[in-house]
Amino acid sequence: MTAALQNDLLLRALLRQPTERTPVWMMRQAGRYLPEYRATRAQAGSFLDLCKNTELACGVTLQPLERFPLDAAILFSDILTIPDAMGLGLYFAPGEGPKFQRPVRSEADIAALSVPDPGAELRYVTDAVSLIRRELRGRVPLIGFTGSPWTLATYMIEGGSSKNYAYAKGMLYDRPDLMHRLLDKLAQSVTAYLNAQVAAGAQALMMFDTWGGILTPAAYREFSLRYAEQIIAGVTKQNEGRDVPLVFFTKGGGPWLEAMAGIGAHGLGVDWTQDLGDARRRVGDRVALQGNLDPSVLYATPEVIRQHVADALASFGHGHGHVFNLGHGIHPEVQPEHAAAMIEAVHELSPAYH
Repeated sequence: MTAALQNDLLLRALLRQPTERTPVWMMRQAGRYLPEYRATRAQAGSFLDLCKNTELACGVTLQPLERFPLDAAILFSDILTIPDAMGLGLYFAPGEGPKFQRPVRSEADIAALSVPDPGAELRYVTDAVSLIRRELRGRVPLIGFTGSPWTLATYMIEGGSSKNYAYAKGMLYDRPDLMHRLLDKLAQSVTAYLNAQVAAGAQALMMFDTWGGILTPAAYREFSLRYAEQIIAGVTKQNEGRDVPLVFFTKGGGPWLEAMAGIGAHGLGVDWTQDLGDARRRVGDRVALQGNLDPSVLYATPEVIRQHVADALASFGHGHGHVFNLGHGIHPEVQPEHAAAMIEAVHELSPAYH
């Protein structure tokens, strides 16, 4: 029997229901800016070993909640778990980020990929979700997450990070049929993966479309948004007697907010290149908004941070449907005390808007 949820601000805000204040959490809140995280990662031996160790992944998920009064926990994992489970040989090169030993470049490569079984190849993720839910004891909701098909495809085709996405965009333009075949397989994989996370105890979901912003408007709709909509249609909508809200976040996706608001997500992530008030006017009351403080603001003094929090809250304005967050993940060099100043400012300043 899972514990009753003591703080459901995040879930209510994403469903655009009344809240007493604006809920707050941070993308990458369990990460390298925390000395306790760095110690656990050293203990694990590598980033991937940390992701695949259920107890350690649970421990680092909870670390920021011990330090800050956050309104959500987010599963500690990586967006590339699905391609790794497809057998592409994920590894992390020091200073270079993720890489794959076997990139996907041909028709034969795509045909060889199978949809992973979340209960087998990705069992370490669902085990971590179950353990985190137990250890949270209802303190705050647990967010599960995934990469979007387009973002996963870019890493799989490029074999890692890229400056100009030559292989991925080359396939998109030269062999769109192959790209669609890969994206469809990934959409099936992501849907099954998210549903397994919900079954294991995730109470909200996020889909990170990190590289959607590199596409043209037409390509974004055809190769990114279409598959996000397909996934949202297939994910579990309710569990444990509650709605399971999903947030869709395209970094650099500001030009397409109206289209994003129509795919069935409960909330949209907004990066710092967009004004929250403008975003709210553009999407109306169709979706909640999450964001969007520039992570680099956290390099500034607590007084400056507080002013930028005040500006973001004022920009969204009065009413419900706002989850305060950064416009992307927190930077590793940020002092934890500066993150604390942001969270404290949201707690103090946001009730006036509700």
